Amino acid sequence: MSDALAAFAGRAKACGRLGLDTEFVGEGRYRTLLCLIQLVVSDAAGLEVLVVDALDERLDLSALAAVLADPGVRVVVHAGRQDIALLRRAAQTEVTNVFDTQIAAGFAGLSAQAAYDTLLRELLGVRVQKSASYTRWDRRPLNAEQLAYAREDVLHLLEMASELERRLARSGRLEWALEECRPLEQSSDVRDPELLFGRLPRINSLSPRARAIARALVRYREQVAEQQNRPIATVLSDIAIVELAKRAPRSPEQLEQIRGVNPGNMRRRGVDLLAAIADGACQPGIPVEEREPEPSAPTDGPQIALCEALVRARALEAGLAYELIAARADLAAIVVRARLSKPMREVRTLTGWRRELVGEELLALLRGERVLRLGTDGALEISDADRQRDAARPADVHAQPAPGALAQ
Repeated sequence: MSDALAAFAGRAKACGRLGLDTEFVGEGRYRTLLCLIQLVVSDAAGLEVLVVDALDERLDLSALAAVLADPGVRVVVHAGRQDIALLRRAAQTEVTNVFDTQIAAGFAGLSAQAAYDTLLRELLGVRVQKSASYTRWDRRPLNAEQLAYAREDVLHLLEMASELERRLARSGRLEWALEECRPLEQSSDVRDPELLFGRLPRINSLSPRARAIARALVRYREQVAEQQNRPIATVLSDIAIVELAKRAPRSPEQLEQIRGVNPGNMRRRGVDLLAAIADGACQPGIPVEEREPEPSAPTDGPQIALCEALVRARALEAGLAYELIAARADLAAIVVRARLSKPMREVRTLTGWRRELVGEELLALLRGERVLRLGTDGALEISDADRQRDAARPADVHAQPAPGALAQ
């Protein structure tokens, strides 16, 4: 298989494009297990689909890693965040020049959340069977139905991507779609204990000392779960961590009084839990980073609704999915900062292609420089406020003749 993979990588490099998908199992594990890699390439010699057994211990992924990291080779995926994260870890590689057909569809007037089979039907008129979608991909040998399903998942991927690229090139939206795909290159399934600590329920209600204990317990849980390759909740739940941090038990008897700690865990890990709690208690306290909320105003709601109307109108005109451009939280942040006359924070609607499409116009709307009204056909019309005022100003029928002019 490694030889076949190397030959495939050579074809992909030569033609500058490949498509990929993966099958994996995440249940009952600490990290998702990559089971299959499906690859497709199409060139003058024809179309080739290669199904790679990622569980084969003899497999050498170095050739695939090199082509995935090559910026000269476009990597086509569909809803590929998880696929890219898995391959970055399994192949120890970067993945560059990504084209995600689900994202691209949103720029072509289709849903930005469309499933693969839905897009195939709408773009190519192709219908696929999904008979093996919830199969056990970690069991060997795979049967004929599983292999057919895996192959079909990439069989039409490049053709669908080509159709989307043609549509986006015609509309001038291809670069926008590629810009939106770029963050996928950094997809990762690495778990960061610091981020997980900050997401614990009610963590900001704890004292600085208790927060330090909670962080130590999160680190302990991640270490045990990774070593034993088991789900973190089977080691210690989020609620149990918060309760343990709050009460800081120092003996097995006190530990037994904590609700939410599995009795089996106490028997197996009681000593280690107490050690982690003691270690956290010795660390400097972690104060809550206070962030003063920006005050809301009664006018914010109507202004957010007005901004949303403008965004939806421009999305409709451009043939883009609205959800690609803005969320209510984005618009709320823009409205509040504009009202307070404060510099805008990093809001996605005011960056990159979004700013070009609608961001500048949103700011003009909030400055009173744009007018929105319903046209005779029911569509929303957006116009310059000064021009609108000039058009509404009546002509002066009593105007005096200019100096030197003869009165009629």
